[in-house]
Amino acid sequence: MNGEGAVVAADKSKTGNQAEQLSRVEKLIRAVSEQMERTRIADYALLLNKPWRLLWLNLISGVSRGIGIALGFTFFAATIIYVLQVLGALNLPIIGDYIADIVRIVQRQLELTTY
Repeated sequence: MNGEGAVVAADKSKTGNQAEQLSRVEKLIRAVSEQMERTRIADYALLLNKPWRLLWLNLISGVSRGIGIALGFTFFAATIIYVLQVLGALNLPIIGDYIADIVRIVQRQLELTTY
């Protein structure tokens, strides 16, 4: 009887081991599938099958970036010019003349009509 009990116990431990391994494999597969869902690979594959949609989306994103850069640079340049005007009004000895020249040059450029 002892021999049979050992065989049964070995079979049960094998079954338990296999169930544990299957559980780990299932967890890994779930983790991989969740990561694939998060990366939206299916949407990317569909996008590659529609090249005109891909071109359209890239055009829209490029135009948006261009407008954003233009607005940002305009705000930045206006702020710098404003600061230079304020510093020029302070009549600082050496820096004031230099800043006043820069402000005059910028104002002349803004007043010119090139069309």
